[in-house]
Amino acid sequence: MAKDPLAEAGFHFDELNKLRVLEPDVSQNTAELKEECKEFVDKIGHFQKIVGGLISTVDGLAKEAETEKMKAIGARNLLSSVAKQREEHQQLLQALIAEKKMQLERYRVEYEALSRVEAEQSEFINQFILQK
Repeated sequence: MAKDPLAEAGFHFDELNKLRVLEPDVSQNTAELKEECKEFVDKIGHFQKIVGGLISTVDGLAKEAETEKMKAIGARNLLSSVAKQREEHQQLLQALIAEKKMQLERYRVEYEALSRVEAEQSEFINQFILQK
């Protein structure tokens, strides 16, 4: 079989009988590869959109979690502060109770002393009246 002189020179005819530099199989493979590459790039673009949406969703959730975390820390600090204030108030009230007890004891001692003085004076007055 005689070889085609154009094929030996690297020229080929395609299915439309157009003169091509590439062999028809190589040209077809190249076209298929080009289409596959286009599909791959489209899929990568779609994947990037999905991943971008996922990342923005996760970022939003992270911000919400951080906000809730700060609220929880603030509430815990407030609770701790309230507990400390309650403890300080309790200590203040206990000190006030102790002071009032001391004052009551002083008043009781003073009352007893005044009661003795009153009894002595009443007895003195009674004896003075009886002597007259």
